[in-house]
Amino acid sequence: MPAIIEIENLTKDYEVGFLRKRKVRALDGLTLSVDGGQIFGFLGANGAGKTTTLKLLMRLIYPTAGQAKILGHDIDDVSMHRRIGYLPENPYFYDYLTAREFLQYCAEIFGQAKQERKRRAEDVLELVRLDQKSWDKQLRKFSKGMLQRVGLAQALVNDPEVVFLDEPMSGLDPVGRRQVRDLIASLPAQGKTVFMSSHILSDIEVLCDRVAILKHGRLAQVGQLNQLRQRESNRIEIMAAGATAEEVSAQVAPDLDAAITNTPSGLRIEIAEEANVDAVLTALRRTGGKLISVQPVLQSLEELFLDEE
Repeated sequence: MPAIIEIENLTKDYEVGFLRKRKVRALDGLTLSVDGGQIFGFLGANGAGKTTTLKLLMRLIYPTAGQAKILGHDIDDVSMHRRIGYLPENPYFYDYLTAREFLQYCAEIFGQAKQERKRRAEDVLELVRLDQKSWDKQLRKFSKGMLQRVGLAQALVNDPEVVFLDEPMSGLDPVGRRQVRDLIASLPAQGKTVFMSSHILSDIEVLCDRVAILKHGRLAQVGQLNQLRQRESNRIEIMAAGATAEEVSAQVAPDLDAAITNTPSGLRIEIAEEANVDAVLTALRRTGGKLISVQPVLQSLEELFLDEE
């Protein structure tokens, strides 16, 4: 599919200070593209520029330099915004409204007719699995997790082609996270593209086709997750059973640089060179051990993320 989101040299400076004002660059020359039908993960530490990027794309703030397009239209094109959905990191709702009233109000903003917006409000509330008993409860009585579900519902109420999610798992318990994760995973099958920022790395690993990592406002890495994880590691992992770390260590030559540890699932042997696999397997056979698997060691997303700090 063609690029749905195109970002070129996007830059944002803020003025800080009172008497002696100075500029701080929150985003520095970001260039990025996202293809249609993807779930794209946007990663970075606090202050890296993730939320600034999303606010720029949503036209809530304006860039110092650069440009961006969504669905082939400049982000200044107001009509394009009818085709996208957005969940901010810390959404604020009219808390005197009920969940049903709020979703109908959001649908009305998009020009939906009365009967259509009533139906659509119920559809998205069911979609995010908010308990039906809470549909007519004021939002001020909702927990953080319940409000997060309502926020996700309003991001989908206009049936958008592109959905921008800033920390969509925030405030959710493990069951809620699983339900929302399944919902996000289902969106590409409906023809939608998802651009999501998250600190929960396990969700990024499960959901995202491609990721970008920001560091101090600059793009540090971008690509398919499996490719990024393979860049930094050439080590091999051997899993075995029927032998202890002490037994195998006694049979392995010290110069093999093997890290041998006992784990709940069996014996784990990590070596630096693929050429040393045969030597380790020979040592394993001498102890009566049984081979379970041999595979390359992939850098975890957490390690990849921390490497950019």
